[in-house]
Amino acid sequence: MDEQRASGVGPPHWWRHGPPGLNRWVDEQQSTRWPWRSTVLLTFFVLVGSNYAAHQQAGERAALDPFARALLLVGSVLLLWRLRYPVAVVFGTAAAAMVYLGAGYPYGPVFLTVALACFCAVVAGHRRAAWAAVGMLWVGHVLVGHWLYRWLPPSGDSAASWAPEGVIAAWVVAIVALAELARARREQWGRERAERAQAARRRADEERLRIARELHDVLAHSISVINVQAGVGLALLDTDPEQARTALTTIKAASKEALGEVRQVLDTLRAPGEAPRAPAPGLDRLPDLVEQAARAGLTVDVEGEPPRLAPGTDLAAFRIVQEALTNVVRHSVSRHARVHVDHDRRTLRLCVDDDGPGTGADAGGSGNGLAGMRERAAALGGTIEAGPRTDGGFRVLAVLPLKVKAEEDDR
Repeated sequence: MDEQRASGVGPPHWWRHGPPGLNRWVDEQQSTRWPWRSTVLLTFFVLVGSNYAAHQQAGERAALDPFARALLLVGSVLLLWRLRYPVAVVFGTAAAAMVYLGAGYPYGPVFLTVALACFCAVVAGHRRAAWAAVGMLWVGHVLVGHWLYRWLPPSGDSAASWAPEGVIAAWVVAIVALAELARARREQWGRERAERAQAARRRADEERLRIARELHDVLAHSISVINVQAGVGLALLDTDPEQARTALTTIKAASKEALGEVRQVLDTLRAPGEAPRAPAPGLDRLPDLVEQAARAGLTVDVEGEPPRLAPGTDLAAFRIVQEALTNVVRHSVSRHARVHVDHDRRTLRLCVDDDGPGTGADAGGSGNGLAGMRERAAALGGTIEAGPRTDGGFRVLAVLPLKVKAEEDDR
């Protein structure tokens, strides 16, 4: 099959599958099985029903002979391919039925094969082909019944009444309408499946982004502290072994804490949906941040008391302050920073200042750290402002919508 597609050999794509996006259900059916059972059942019903119709219409229509039974069998067996070649099948069954009627054989369930083929063609997206085939059969029936009957069997047949033509047309319209309704419903199901799949992919992307931010914030802060302390330890290893020992102790504590937080983040990947083993960090851990910054040689003054926050806001606020202090350690000459926490009933304001100046062109951190802070704030409907101050140094100002934990619990 792949070689046929590559070389252009075989039926064209539209002949088999119809317009793109309209027949996902048909493609799924094609890939699973052939409709043997329904075809055998319908073939049996058509043959038995036609025999019964022949007895009821004896003397009015031609008796069933081997050619008539062959036409009935061909029209029914073609339905095996109705899911793979809907256009060919609907025209084939219509042609077989038209020859059957033109030969003067009894009316009966021969029309069921055309109805089922028309239904499948419309559902597969071949509306014009289905309408054309059914229209061809109806026009052929009108011509045979009102003009060509003189030259066709049975001999001595008279012109048909026009009254039944309206009933036949009504049945045709009903079959096409039912097929169109089924097609529209399957298209709706396809759109709903696509929307659910897209929503699942979006949630997965958001989760990956959240985990990436968490890992960046944890590792960037801890590795910055480790880097500074490693430099201090190397510089004082010979001249002040005791201070070098203190630096190594700080490295050990920072790396242990980083490993614990990384393990906590990765546990959410190993066991999705389970409750975390340890609570997510929040602003109640500001003293720990101050202590870690002090080990890296940075003095931090904290002003203001944080309110009780919802877990998501609390975690975002903690990570923003952590990243801001990490940027001071990495990119500023200043060894002093200030964290100011302020809030009212609607917003939480976090301001982190240092006196600078920067250590290079990327002072203040213009990479993933600031981008991560902005993403965290935007996810909560807040904003981040970061840039040099007019009097020197650098400032990070975060404004987050305030959802007090008690209010969230009431909801």
